[in-house]
Amino acid sequence: MDFVRALFLLSPFRRGTQTPPGSESRHPTSISLKRTLAALVFLSSLSAILHAQTIEDGIMLSKNTLCTGPLYTHDSWDHYWEGDLDRTNGNVGTVTTQSVSWAANYALTNRINVIGDVPYVWTRPSAGVLHGQSGFQDLTLAAKFNVLQGQIGDFGIFRLLGVVYGGIPLSDYTPDLQPLSIGLASKSISTRVTANYQGREGVYLNGSMAYTWRGNVTLDRSSYYTNDQLYLSNQVAMPDLFNYIFNAGYRKRDLMITGIYAQQQSRGGGDIRRQDMPFVSNRMNFTKAGVNLVWPIPRVRGLQYWFTYTNTFDGRNVGQANTFTSGFMYLIHFERGSSKP
Repeated sequence: MDFVRALFLLSPFRRGTQTPPGSESRHPTSISLKRTLAALVFLSSLSAILHAQTIEDGIMLSKNTLCTGPLYTHDSWDHYWEGDLDRTNGNVGTVTTQSVSWAANYALTNRINVIGDVPYVWTRPSAGVLHGQSGFQDLTLAAKFNVLQGQIGDFGIFRLLGVVYGGIPLSDYTPDLQPLSIGLASKSISTRVTANYQGREGVYLNGSMAYTWRGNVTLDRSSYYTNDQLYLSNQVAMPDLFNYIFNAGYRKRDLMITGIYAQQQSRGGGDIRRQDMPFVSNRMNFTKAGVNLVWPIPRVRGLQYWFTYTNTFDGRNVGQANTFTSGFMYLIHFERGSSKP
């Protein structure tokens, strides 16, 4: 790892990559590259934006219904925030990350849904001597509870939901080769509260917030330096996370179109050091907005096309990013006469 870090620091591409404060001059190619997606170092942070019938929304499947299918995510970046400073890094160029995951949501009852997600991830830089990585990332499991539900006159339905979920690494990947590692290799547990309103005419409003506790990360070295301090240990304490998301739009007869606004705040962690690689426990804050679409496929009962797009327009130690996820999900009702979600 010290050899890799030295290559990063000594590369001639690293010199002159800083964007001076107040400078707005950029080559057109840089502008188009900026509007790409986030690096994998930030993947676990950005993956909070998903789709209908997931951890963040206020939708519950009816009893004995399964929603499952594959999802593809593509992201890349060449501009990022080092602390609050706009930077590029010619030693890696544009880092592209792709992932394919299998997601599933099953309704044990009308008030309890269980959700799982297994992603396979691979990364690739466009420049420099570093190589991308690939492998299974982290298994996510969640239990979603409909705590309170009530009719608001003739206008619609209000729901209050609680979610408990956690993540655990599925493979022995290294988190210490940012931004090309396939994840952060930290076990986590989260609690989430969601308030949802579904109007009779299709108005959909959703607000959700969560707190995540993250376990220590073990490095393949005996010391590290971060946040202006040397640690003689291979154990890295990870900062906890707080995030919230708002959705507003239209949902009726399985068609859903909503806007997205989301923010994440790290409860600690240091900034990326000048002329250095990102570190696993860096503070990773972001604000982003986008759109979510669920489209029922005509003439194929239960099949849905899912698409989500977001743009990260403000952040700290994260990529200036566009992100999209696309895939097909299928609804299976195991009991005759069960209603659609």
